[in-house]
Amino acid sequence: VQLQASGGGSVQAGESLRLSCVFFGRPFGSYTLAWFRQAPGKEREFVAHVGWNGGGITYAESVKGRFAVSRDNGKDTMYLQMDDLRPEDTAVYYCAANRYREIMSVDDAHYWGQGTQVTVSS
Repeated sequence: VQLQASGGGSVQAGESLRLSCVFFGRPFGSYTLAWFRQAPGKEREFVAHVGWNGGGITYAESVKGRFAVSRDNGKDTMYLQMDDLRPEDTAVYYCAANRYREIMSVDDAHYWGQGTQVTVSS
């Protein structure tokens, strides 16, 4: 299993970005997926989770109402739509997968993508 994240960039506060995570390997629909982020000097933190069939969506409190996670099982891809971005959203964003359980923490993830940088300036 391999995950490839993309879509990061540099934006101004209030703007939007959409991240993508392409999944390579075993049947995509058999895995739960999540987004995490890691800011400089900080630990990696949970951002959002989506279950096997697109349900079970959960968000970190800090992104509720601004970010939306989704998956397209026909394209083996997960997305993170990020609106109203803030400087505190600046981080490297990672996608993660687990075949057997929901992903709510770093320890729940079995597979990781390489990360994509998001920089938000004020």
